[in-house]
Amino acid sequence: MRITKRTNIAVRLLMYCAAHQDRLVTKAEIAEVCNISENHLAQVINQLSQLGYLSTQRGRNGGMELARPADRIRIGDVFRHVEGGLPIAECFADADNSCPLTDACRLKVALQDAAQAFFASLDEITLDALVCDNAELISILQPVTCNRELQPVA
Repeated sequence: MRITKRTNIAVRLLMYCAAHQDRLVTKAEIAEVCNISENHLAQVINQLSQLGYLSTQRGRNGGMELARPADRIRIGDVFRHVEGGLPIAECFADADNSCPLTDACRLKVALQDAAQAFFASLDEITLDALVCDNAELISILQPVTCNRELQPVA
């Protein structure tokens, strides 16, 4: 199963917010640290806020934060909500299905079972489990700062 870019961005965004629960985070810092285009990120922020995963605040001191505790966000739910009803294979798409084997194909049933098992395994994982006690991840998710030393003016 291949995960869409949107879902990948959504999980990175949520992990960033979970790693910085003490403050509002900005789109610009997430884009830089997580290597995401701000345009793609804005679309995902909008979707996650509509789905109730993020709270956003506009304005000069605005930003975003998790809308609920990280231990109450199940990764399986995030994948289901962001991926939506994307078909795994052509035979799952009603409109674009040109496969003549669909009515008799047993692979479709096997793929449905595999997809259910995939999401069930992700249902066991919370956002908190991805971030909590993960010092290496927290280190990576630190905002990039300017570390130039001040030079004396001659």
